[in-house]
Amino acid sequence: MSELLKIKLTIADRVYPLSVAPDQEEALRKSAKKIDAMIKQLEKSYAVRDKQDVLAMCALQYATQLEQKSSTETQGVTIEHQKIISLNEMIENHMATF
Repeated sequence: MSELLKIKLTIADRVYPLSVAPDQEEALRKSAKKIDAMIKQLEKSYAVRDKQDVLAMCALQYATQLEQKSSTETQGVTIEHQKIISLNEMIENHMATF
């Protein structure tokens, strides 16, 4: 088992010390940067004074993006599944003629 790294991430001007697996560090740092960038964008776009409100809107946007992506992927799998079923039927029909 690999050792955990002790890192500090800053999100919304607060420092969060974490112990993470080495293979998670890069993703966590990138995610923290994306969150901070979205916070800055939301603060610029809207007259928000409370960081909690900005964090809630940030969380909502990311959750919505995740939900939309999940829905799109599920639809893609369903379409691919239907194509496979159709191909199997074509093969079975063709094999039945022999």
